[in-house]
Amino acid sequence: MNIKFRLIIMNFLQYAVWGAWLISLGAYLGGMLEFSGQQIGSFFATMGIASLFMPAIMGIIADRWIPAQKLLGISHLISAALMIAAAPQTEYIPLYSLILLSVMFYMPTISLSNSVAYNALSKAGLDTVKAFPPIRVWGTVGFIVAMIGVDLLGFTQSPMQLYTSACISILLGVYAFTLPECPINKVGKNQSWVDTMGLRAFTLFKQKKMAIFFVFSMLLGVSLQITNAFGNDYLTNYFGSMEIYKGTFGVEHANILISLSQISETLCILLIPFFLRRFGIKNVMLISMCAWVLRFGLLGTGNPGSGVWMLILSMLVYGVAFDFFNISGSLYVDKETDPSIRSSAQGVFMIMTNGFGAFIGSYAAGVVVDRFAWPTSWFVFAGYALVVTILFAVIFQYKHNPQEEVKVTH
Repeated sequence: MNIKFRLIIMNFLQYAVWGAWLISLGAYLGGMLEFSGQQIGSFFATMGIASLFMPAIMGIIADRWIPAQKLLGISHLISAALMIAAAPQTEYIPLYSLILLSVMFYMPTISLSNSVAYNALSKAGLDTVKAFPPIRVWGTVGFIVAMIGVDLLGFTQSPMQLYTSACISILLGVYAFTLPECPINKVGKNQSWVDTMGLRAFTLFKQKKMAIFFVFSMLLGVSLQITNAFGNDYLTNYFGSMEIYKGTFGVEHANILISLSQISETLCILLIPFFLRRFGIKNVMLISMCAWVLRFGLLGTGNPGSGVWMLILSMLVYGVAFDFFNISGSLYVDKETDPSIRSSAQGVFMIMTNGFGAFIGSYAAGVVVDRFAWPTSWFVFAGYALVVTILFAVIFQYKHNPQEEVKVTH
């Protein structure tokens, strides 16, 4: 079977696992279970907690002891079992605890799946910057299919979304063992303790350019889970409580409306090679940051009635906001690091974005929502994104070379 097709299947399932619950969970928690804003935020902070250390640990294990494709499969199977245990829980502590444990094994699979793909493409003699985005776009398709499927099946306000995610995770867990073998780098006799422990990727912080890049990755990562946590809850429960908006498409099928964000992603991913080659990582990141400002601002000004066009526009700019940061950042890290620490370096990127960034952002967003309520909270988030954009433009110094941008150093 063609390696690109095999990686497409992997990416489709990888993100379908997430799409089955990530967008709809907030509405379920805030609606049927009646959890507070801070409690809802805490569930999305689980991804931040897990990403603080699990991607790094799994990256080290993949680089040193267990091939990445096998570790990918093991992680998905464990995550699925924990998600099945979480599904029937309705009390905060047991539900939170089991989802936290499940997420601890899911989050590392994002960087592991990237490593598996980069390794397979390199083995096939393909340029990852050119070949990976058209493959990764199918991950977004998987996310969309799972989102819409959960919506149409009526699972957005029930624990069935968690069971759905677990089933897909089991399927990918088994499939991962059939993927191309990834190399491991055994420890040599004369290696330092840094190499022995697989911590070489953290020395990237010694490079000023990489250190600044990782810090801003964290600051931008603050925005990543905000709309995932509160977007569906905002449309379904906030607008749904108003008589004027009851029965509107945005309230009744919030998941499908939000899926426009992921549809936008599929188009934006394909633009990444061109934008990276033409404008360089700094300008691509700046475009992403400006898109986050628009994303939040439009959510605050729109509504499911006469202002639905602003909600739609907010969904469309999400593709630029997410992909131009997340995918481009991953490719940039891969380009700037040695293959021997590929999985570890991707793990560090995950720590900064989905770790510190998402953890801080999810809890902070919960506090903002409880204090300012809707729609003022969206303007607070937009203001934060604007400040980060200005700081990045001033502080991050990067000279773009179009010839080097498409060259992947292996």
